[in-house]
Amino acid sequence: MKYIILLGDGMADEPLETLDGLTPLQAAQTTHMDRIARKGTIGLAETVPAGFHPGSDVANLSVFGYDPATCYTGRSPLEASSMGVELGPEDVAFRLNLVTLGVHCGDLYMQDFSAGHITTEEARQLIETLQQELGDDHFQFYPGVSYRHLMVWRNGRENFTFAPPHDLTGQSVREHLPRGGDAEPLAQITNSAQMLFLNHPVNQTRKGNGKLPANSIWLWGQGRRPQMPTLSEKFGLSGAVISAVDLIKGIGIYAGLDVIDVPGATGYLDTNYRGKAEAALEALRSHDFVYLHVEAPDEAAHGGNLQDKIEAIERFDADVVGTVLDGLGQFEDYRVLLLPDHPTPDSKMTHTSDPVPFVLFGSGGEFPANGADDYCEASALASGCKFEHGHRLLEAMVRGEIP
Repeated sequence: MKYIILLGDGMADEPLETLDGLTPLQAAQTTHMDRIARKGTIGLAETVPAGFHPGSDVANLSVFGYDPATCYTGRSPLEASSMGVELGPEDVAFRLNLVTLGVHCGDLYMQDFSAGHITTEEARQLIETLQQELGDDHFQFYPGVSYRHLMVWRNGRENFTFAPPHDLTGQSVREHLPRGGDAEPLAQITNSAQMLFLNHPVNQTRKGNGKLPANSIWLWGQGRRPQMPTLSEKFGLSGAVISAVDLIKGIGIYAGLDVIDVPGATGYLDTNYRGKAEAALEALRSHDFVYLHVEAPDEAAHGGNLQDKIEAIERFDADVVGTVLDGLGQFEDYRVLLLPDHPTPDSKMTHTSDPVPFVLFGSGGEFPANGADDYCEASALASGCKFEHGHRLLEAMVRGEIP
């Protein structure tokens, strides 16, 4: 038996007036997702447990089959695993975003949480400057991809509350900056980074080319190393993960999966959709399970780019879902789970905790059709099928039955 999860990050949404009351999933052309929605079991799943922030870390842990209530320690330790950064039991990892802060009427606000989608090479130079100037036995800085990076506080503290920068777009950040006694070292690092970035050659070049500068860092998502059983230990599965995002790769590593890097996978609208699908089919030849993640719909929604979100959904449908479905016939038995991790409503430009529409489909008919005409939020709701605990979805997929 082969198992594959097809995850379009943030695809789910809310009805929009600009789409005559439709959601982006309803407005988009989704021939292949509609096809498996008609053939399989559609429903809703709660991927964000009550009391948890609706982050991609929490939601994807659920989809991977883990109960966040028992294993979640923070986003950054998962990213650290993907980046090959070892954490001791007392070390705290922080997500470090490169951001653009603006000034308006004397107030600081979040102008762009991605520093104008800064390139990985530009970002690497900025992070290397932080390490050269601020790195020591206590704090280390590690370059990642585009605006997403890592800071580790050895034997550090973690009892802080930080807002994700993508939740603050266009808003004042003064009340969200590190402050207080325990946070003083973090405030000093943030202030020092701003000074180092002010006249940095990377930012001078970006401004000269009419691009936004990365004029600050933003620390958030902190946590210590989690303890998680592998999917082999849980279900006896060998597997692989395909994503352009360190967070998803990191969860995969803790889950005992092989990480497959696909050329041209960017995490944005221009990602290599078909290349990911082809890599997934190839991986299924030697693995039982593949987790295929596409970030593009989520990134578009965070920027409030409705047409980009619709395009990302359509490309996910045509080049990922369509390619995978066409290729699964080479395997005798297979099961597919299709879903987003969480909604990212375009009008809100951030995640919500609402349940997400899923489809379970199996080659042997183990997940019977339950009346849907298409794949969307309304069809999932109308089905009456709901998983109150999203982490049970993978178990249902492996067992071949809806509990």
